[in-house]
Amino acid sequence: MAKEKKGKSDAKKAKLAEKKQKQEKKAQKKEKAKASKLDGSDAEDVDLDAVLAEYKKAQEEFVKITETVSEEPPKPRSSATFLASPSNSNQLLLFGGETWNGALANFYNDLNIYYTDRDEWHCVTSPNAPLPRSGHAWCRGGNQKDSVFLFGGEFSSPKQGTFYHYNDFWRLEPSSREWTRIEVKGKTPPARSGHRMTYYKNYIILFGGFQDTSNQTKYLNDLWLYDTQNFFWHTPTLPPAQLKPDARSSFTFLPHEQGAVLFGGYSRVKTTVSANRSAKGASQGQRNIMKPMVHEDCFFLRITQPLADSPPNTPPNVRWEKRKKPANTPNPSRAGATMTYHKGRGLLFGGVHDVEQSEEGMDSEFFNQLYAWNIERNRFFPMTLRKARTQKKAPPQEQRVGRRGRAQANEEELLRQLAALQAGSSLEDADNMDIDLQTGQEPEEPEKPVREMLVSMEFPHPRFNAQLAVQDDVLYIYGGTYEAKDREYTFDDLYAIDLGKMDGCKEIFKREDDTWVGSDEEDEDEEDEDEDEEEDEEEGDIDMDYEELETLVSPSKRKKKQIDEVSVADTTITAASSTFDTESEADTVATTVDDGLPHPRPFESRRDFFTRTSNEWQEILMTNLRWKNIQPESLTIKEIKTKAFELSEEKWWDCREEITALEDEQEAAGIGEVVSLADKGDSGAGGVGRRR
Repeated sequence: MAKEKKGKSDAKKAKLAEKKQKQEKKAQKKEKAKASKLDGSDAEDVDLDAVLAEYKKAQEEFVKITETVSEEPPKPRSSATFLASPSNSNQLLLFGGETWNGALANFYNDLNIYYTDRDEWHCVTSPNAPLPRSGHAWCRGGNQKDSVFLFGGEFSSPKQGTFYHYNDFWRLEPSSREWTRIEVKGKTPPARSGHRMTYYKNYIILFGGFQDTSNQTKYLNDLWLYDTQNFFWHTPTLPPAQLKPDARSSFTFLPHEQGAVLFGGYSRVKTTVSANRSAKGASQGQRNIMKPMVHEDCFFLRITQPLADSPPNTPPNVRWEKRKKPANTPNPSRAGATMTYHKGRGLLFGGVHDVEQSEEGMDSEFFNQLYAWNIERNRFFPMTLRKARTQKKAPPQEQRVGRRGRAQANEEELLRQLAALQAGSSLEDADNMDIDLQTGQEPEEPEKPVREMLVSMEFPHPRFNAQLAVQDDVLYIYGGTYEAKDREYTFDDLYAIDLGKMDGCKEIFKREDDTWVGSDEEDEDEEDEDEDEEEDEEEGDIDMDYEELETLVSPSKRKKKQIDEVSVADTTITAASSTFDTESEADTVATTVDDGLPHPRPFESRRDFFTRTSNEWQEILMTNLRWKNIQPESLTIKEIKTKAFELSEEKWWDCREEITALEDEQEAAGIGEVVSLADKGDSGAGGVGRRR
């Protein structure tokens, strides 16, 4: 008993110390908030044009483009742009963005580059970079594959009372890090943010976005095409009767071999509600409100280029075609779910679903699921992480095959015999001699050791507006936003997922957000919560003795009831989920497209798939070429094989989600690999053996 009392007193002392530390932290936080408010007290009176002019003047002081190694990752930010470098397969580009600490907003215009092979961040400063902004859009340049084009964005006063929207257009050369502002004659797109851009051949396509004024937010649905060969913006005139997407921002806009595809988005639409719900009939009255709307429709933008002999500024023929709503869309509908393009499909991550409770507050659900949207089939497939498969090691005698392997084995044997002769031993002892196979070669420079990175079998924390990029079949997830009560968390992290293996989520870096200042109301709420927690703890201490006595005398009936309820709930959920799985599997099988092309098998790599079906893909390629009036004889054998491999690779990725599901089923059933007897070439096997 004495020991128990001592333990309780120690626990109370620890709680008091923790409470004191909390109060000190709060005092520091209040001082910080007070200082930031004093600094930004006249924030709404600033002239934004003057502020931007100062930024420009400071930037011009940079004499040349410089790139320096950063000691740590860039500052946390949201609404930035993130892209795999089109000129270097080991680099990721991050530009701009903003942070909001609950009191003041801060905008960036630094270009940060992450070297995936070195695990290094570099920061680039330039005398001619775009001014600080967020909510801008950029994309690679289609025919100008080594360029990146950027348009628009926004800048605001520190307290976000007034906004400035950009309508400038820029080209970045990632190899030289050089920015160039593009001045275009004729009409150009109006200023905006929240828009999206993609590419098609020699065109940069821009659609949608919004303009935020002090009175209202105006959403846009205008379409613009920039011709990178003739340096001209086209705004196609569409037939009045033609269906086209509604005004929106934050949608998905992906490239397609015949144009582009658009999915989803967010906007606020005007609607009327009753002004006084407690009244009856006509006395309720009406009032206008702006209601949030999450779009789930899908459109295909078909672009036909002008004829070769057309004048230089002839616009292309453009047509919007409404598609069916994609099958198996993420449920419930979500805003802020970002998507990036990867080999004929879109990869979607995160998002938020708002459930309106009252006019004052909003209850939100955040997600961290990953989906693949197959563009051709117009269907979403959920993607899951799974543990890496253990590879069986071949016996030593089977490890080396072919002429090169035999030659290396003979070389090692000769070196052992030579070492034995030099040591004065007999040739029989040569097998036990240790040899250095690097003899005669120059010593290699020691490489920089790659640090160990934490790998998790769970996706990153739920969030919306995360930045996505794919480089060499690896998906990178940077940052994003999460809201809890009145606080907005800007994630400061970067993750990597191998899309071929899906064997875990690698944490490249992760830092806690300590920039939040907040408001006085939030501090008061936190104090109230702390007081409530303390009261609950005190009540808990009093109730502890009674609970201990209750457990000593007899098992709690309440606990038994909870266990029974949980078991019943689990049974119900299991039954419901199994029914849903059966239905979804049947639905997937029913909608699988048999296009007559070779199909990959479970556990088959891209190379193995092509090795097995190489002849078929070459025949398909030659048939396609003849349809286009191109003689296959005009291509070399190497070119034909390369193009055939590209076709097979496209098919492999197209079927990836279905094959992954089959692999999981077979692994659960204890099947490790499926091997065809026909491929083995075992012609000597009899009928019974073949069926076995």
